[in-house]
Amino acid sequence: MKIQLIAVGAIASLALAGCATSPGYGGSSYGGGYNNGGYNSGGYNNNRCADCGIVTRIDTVASGRTAPSATGAILGGIVGAVAGHEISSHTGGSKGNQNVAAAAGAAAGALAGNKIQQNVTGDSYDIQVRMDDGRVIVVNQKDLGGIRENTYVRVVNGRVVLR
Repeated sequence: MKIQLIAVGAIASLALAGCATSPGYGGSSYGGGYNNGGYNSGGYNNNRCADCGIVTRIDTVASGRTAPSATGAILGGIVGAVAGHEISSHTGGSKGNQNVAAAAGAAAGALAGNKIQQNVTGDSYDIQVRMDDGRVIVVNQKDLGGIRENTYVRVVNGRVVLR
């Protein structure tokens, strides 16, 4: 029993030790390793990734689309109320349950309709990124998500995200 417990503990320790990372070459423990005497090239991170870079410019792009302010909420509320009432009536709900479902559907539909309207009529942003390999790319997206100029970012699936 004790030998099995010791064996399991030893295997677990070896497995965890295998997951640990070593500093390797190019680390910062001795002035940056073999990178030109410890000097960085341009002040950038030496552990470069193919899809990383620095935001150099952010421009707001007006969508040019307009709609009255509450259109999405009103249409979403109507659709949600009808859907909630119909679902409740087809699943055997009482008249009171149908009314509650209609009210809940109206509230959820209004929220969804408002969000959809904001996405369609809202502004977007052109984010210019100077990639680590020197390329300059521009990505257009609806939200910044905390991204500002001079932040180190990663471009993933056509979106700029903080790194």
